[in-house]
Amino acid sequence: MYKKILLPYDFGNSFENVPDQLAKMTENSEGAVITIFNVITENEMSSDVKFNGKRFNAITEDKTKELKPFTDALEKRGLEYELRFEVGRVINELLTEIKNNDYEIVVMSNRRSKMEIKHVLGHVTHKIAKRVNLPVMIIK
Repeated sequence: MYKKILLPYDFGNSFENVPDQLAKMTENSEGAVITIFNVITENEMSSDVKFNGKRFNAITEDKTKELKPFTDALEKRGLEYELRFEVGRVINELLTEIKNNDYEIVVMSNRRSKMEIKHVLGHVTHKIAKRVNLPVMIIK
């Protein structure tokens, strides 16, 4: 169904339900690619450099390792994916990524790992769904 999917990955959300939904969304779509996109905030980047001496490449290596259970779940379902990392403000970087690429749909998780949700949608999920002109699927 979809061939070019953007999946903004937030390490604070649970993505356990996402691989099955992605498999359904890419069913019968040969050559479908899921772009897993994570924005490293400027605060995170500066604190890691300041306190841990890490640079962008080291931070992305750590995040790639953290993503392994999720990417393993995608591989298990035969899904093609690519990882992309950027540094900046989350909403701005996501909007730029969407604007500069021909994604057919944005898939977001709205399920917090910790049950501290006060609103139905998270801030980033709400802003992206409101501002983009393509379908946004929010998986709970």
